[in-house]
Amino acid sequence: MTTATGASNPGRVEHGRIEVVHPDMVGKAAVVTGAARGMGAVFAAGLAARGVDVLGADINDEQMTATAAQINADLAGVEKPGRVVAARVDVTSADEHEALAQRAVAEFGRLDFWINNAGIFPFAEAQDISPEQISAVLDVNVEGVLFGAQAAARHMRPGGAIVNMSSVSAVRVRRGRGAYCTSKAAVAHLTESLAVELGDKGIRVNSIAPGYIDTEMTRWVQEDPAALAHALEVVPLHRLGSPEEVLGPLLFLLSDSARYVTGHSIAVDGGSRHV
Repeated sequence: MTTATGASNPGRVEHGRIEVVHPDMVGKAAVVTGAARGMGAVFAAGLAARGVDVLGADINDEQMTATAAQINADLAGVEKPGRVVAARVDVTSADEHEALAQRAVAEFGRLDFWINNAGIFPFAEAQDISPEQISAVLDVNVEGVLFGAQAAARHMRPGGAIVNMSSVSAVRVRRGRGAYCTSKAAVAHLTESLAVELGDKGIRVNSIAPGYIDTEMTRWVQEDPAALAHALEVVPLHRLGSPEEVLGPLLFLLSDSARYVTGHSIAVDGGSRHV
């Protein structure tokens, strides 16, 4: 169910929870990076609510610990929920990804799903992108995905699934976001490469490409009336999406419902890619 919150911010809406249940996911184990807040926290909570044990990892380990505790407390009344365990990870480190995969197996006895969600969203006009900025965004947004997928593949059995976070920015230009757009285009193509090669192991790899989603990353849009008006104009549904509306496609891609889907990117953008 979706209801408007009022004229003060016409782009924001209140969203009910995604009610879909995938019984095949119960008892499985997942790693979610960038899980301390935003979409990552929603992913961790949504998976745990459906009986998946989750190792939530973030570079901010204090916030990750608090988020995990809150999710577990919120799920206390849910029948047979999964549990969320907090961990720290620097996604630019291949070794820390490997340690994360090993810990997931040690904690849960298995590793079925891996969600490469961690990312950064820097701003700079094209001529002002510094060597430090392009290196940082490629390290986090691209190498972080590669290292996560590599670690996951070493510990997953056939039937495992990896989901990377790309963006509609992979196929659309946004002024001042040249480094970010480049990194997300790389993620989309890397997803295809991983799907081809990890298919030999029976592991599926897909990506999700969100558009304007109501998170901290889009706060700059919501706080700028002109930017918000433009966003609502180019989105055919004329509203921002919610993290819950990204969770739905994630659950599909991880589940047996998508067991013959690999190498694809699903846009969750209210149709803006077509405008």
